[in-house]
Amino acid sequence: MTSPRHARILVTLGPASSSIEQIRALIEAGANVFRLNFSHGTHEDHAKRYRIIRQLEQEIHRPLGVLMDLQGPKLRVGRMIGGQARLQAGQPFRLDLNDAEGDAKRANLPHPEIFAALEIGTDLLLDDGKLRLRVDSFGPDFAETTVMVGGVLSDRKGVNVPGVILPISPLTPKDRADLDFGLALGADWVALSFVQRPEDIVEARALIGNRAWIMAKLEKPAAIEHLDAIIEQADGVMVARGDLGVELPAQRVPILQQRIVRRARAAGKPVVVATQMLESMINSPVPTRAEASDVATAIYSGADAVMLSAESASGQYPVEAVTMMEHIIAEVEHDPTWREGLDASRGSAQANTPDAICCALRRVAELLNPRATVAYTASGFSALRASRERPDAPILALTPKLSTARRLTLAWGIHPIHFDVQLTDVAEMISQATDAAVQAQRAESGDTVIVIAGLPFGHSGSTNLLHVASVP
Repeated sequence: MTSPRHARILVTLGPASSSIEQIRALIEAGANVFRLNFSHGTHEDHAKRYRIIRQLEQEIHRPLGVLMDLQGPKLRVGRMIGGQARLQAGQPFRLDLNDAEGDAKRANLPHPEIFAALEIGTDLLLDDGKLRLRVDSFGPDFAETTVMVGGVLSDRKGVNVPGVILPISPLTPKDRADLDFGLALGADWVALSFVQRPEDIVEARALIGNRAWIMAKLEKPAAIEHLDAIIEQADGVMVARGDLGVELPAQRVPILQQRIVRRARAAGKPVVVATQMLESMINSPVPTRAEASDVATAIYSGADAVMLSAESASGQYPVEAVTMMEHIIAEVEHDPTWREGLDASRGSAQANTPDAICCALRRVAELLNPRATVAYTASGFSALRASRERPDAPILALTPKLSTARRLTLAWGIHPIHFDVQLTDVAEMISQATDAAVQAQRAESGDTVIVIAGLPFGHSGSTNLLHVASVP
């Protein structure tokens, strides 16, 4: 079984973590889900890592999740004469569709959709916000701007347009090709970049169907304006703080992080906090105290998972980074104020039978202090609604679908177990549940286990039974 901690660790694989020995070490250190970042590497690279994950999954006899992260649209200026030019604050600067090399007075911006969405006074951010331009006038193929914050502009630097919804699909031709490959490979989650509106999730869902769950990466201010609708459409969300921090003042990012976590928790959707969590461990075996506090803050707020990016993909200390994250989570979850905070920040349940059962589950668990909760689930719905309540006892999610078990590896407090027993009655279900708790080393003879399920069996969203069982 996994670590007894409730929060999960999402680990990005890359050049520093591609061999079977390296990935095995990451699992032993505490990794629950692996991220394949399709912004880097080849299909062959990702296929090799995926095969290793599935091989190790067989060795450890528990599900491992795989999240494929799509690159999304990348808006960039063209090439500059000599590779770069210095822009001075206060000077005029033109952006246009002319593909000639740029200089200190103008540059190519090969994205007519940006010009179509501009307004006078719009800010344009270049090179991750290091340079800022203000739009003075524009047309369908140009924008005349004033340099507000100058600096060196190099070839192919990124462009951000904060506060503007761009008429761009989140799925580029590259993303569609990557998506086809990743889904054929067997990815459990698809992280969708450049989400601006709930319609972006709908577009992706039309391609993905039920082959994987969709995680909306919240990295655009426009997405925050449609936060509840995006959460409703997605299966999970990621607080992509790096890109979000480019288009918004840094002081707003922690506020939005808390808001996103609370809204996702209220909806019962897994939420991941990502980007620069242990950034210094790319080159150092220990994190800064501020980074440790950052991870702890995410856990105190009840996030389902925290993510490592370059720390594990290309850093010098990938295993140490996972181990450190494991230790931080364990320390927080042993703090009595952690539980108090989770209880105080729990959202209101919906007026339906599954939520009523799961609310009762939490209350019964508080009174009886069971060793485990067993949730029978085919689609994952029952287990996620139980996870939403943040019970103290581990949730053993018994599912006949391996795909569901793998997807649930990202959810708070859930220990997915794949089983292929055909259940016919409640007595058999209770017996299977207590046996599973014992085999998972979560209960012993005489212990109390709470079981939730839906009758009739196999119907998604039908959670309507709660049973308190004693392990024989």
